[in-house]
Amino acid sequence: MNLDPRQLETFATIVQEGSLSAAALRLKVTLAATSLRIKALEDRMGQRLLVRGKVARATPAGQALLAHIKQVRLLEADLASTLKPAGTGLQVLNVAVNADSLASWFLRGVQSALQKNKLLLHVVVDDQDHTLQWLQNGDVVGCVTTLAAPLRGCVAEPLGLMRYRCVAAPALAASLCKGAKSPTPHRLLATPAIGFNTKDGLQDQFLQQHLGLTQVNYPRHYLPAADAYHQALTDGMGWGMVATIQYAGDMQTGSLVDLFPGQLVDVPLYWQHWQREAPQAAKLSLAIKQAAAKALGWPLG
Repeated sequence: MNLDPRQLETFATIVQEGSLSAAALRLKVTLAATSLRIKALEDRMGQRLLVRGKVARATPAGQALLAHIKQVRLLEADLASTLKPAGTGLQVLNVAVNADSLASWFLRGVQSALQKNKLLLHVVVDDQDHTLQWLQNGDVVGCVTTLAAPLRGCVAEPLGLMRYRCVAAPALAASLCKGAKSPTPHRLLATPAIGFNTKDGLQDQFLQQHLGLTQVNYPRHYLPAADAYHQALTDGMGWGMVATIQYAGDMQTGSLVDLFPGQLVDVPLYWQHWQREAPQAAKLSLAIKQAAAKALGWPLG
């Protein structure tokens, strides 16, 4: 299917700007021309691509087309970078990563590849159960996710396991356990938990997996920053779930105590990326897989 580049640019600009009039102003064409281009593109595709409301947004078909447009732009940028003389620019790659991976193994693992291949990394931080939406929308070239089923046109490659423990500061742990090996469910649920954000479901997963508790209400702080989350835990503001790879030092020094020794939540991670990815994106994918192999174990068992 041959698609008109002007129509594709107009469609992408409308989605970015949020309206046909704003897109027309940015593209320096009339509103009528903008509308005609979109109508012609929708006729060509055989379905609606835009929801024309107060803010114009892409339909599911439009989101798929937008992802295609962004892939093509990335491939074109990669080709342009290849044809330029050496040392004349850096290429930007957008990725979506969960906060725990970003704060532990991810950045250290890709630094060398970024420098070697002259890449700039733009990271979107989201919960590992929600990063896939960024890839589906075409906003990133790949994402670290818990979802193993690949999107259409994508591949999902196993990275390894992030292991989580339920912890608290020593004084709070002593208060919760009262001399026992672990807290009672009642005592734990009466104490505030600390979550990263409202998408963070690790506490609920632990309660269901190890204590058999489902759909329970309990008080929670939400602290969507790695340093603030760490400080709140070590200061005794509440109990929470931490990645062993990230908090091993705190466990060794005793600044955090495992409330339920040996009871873990294992979260499998995958690197999902476009099957047809640009050469520079492929180099980043390789670096991510190699970094995960060292930090998380490879392959998944």
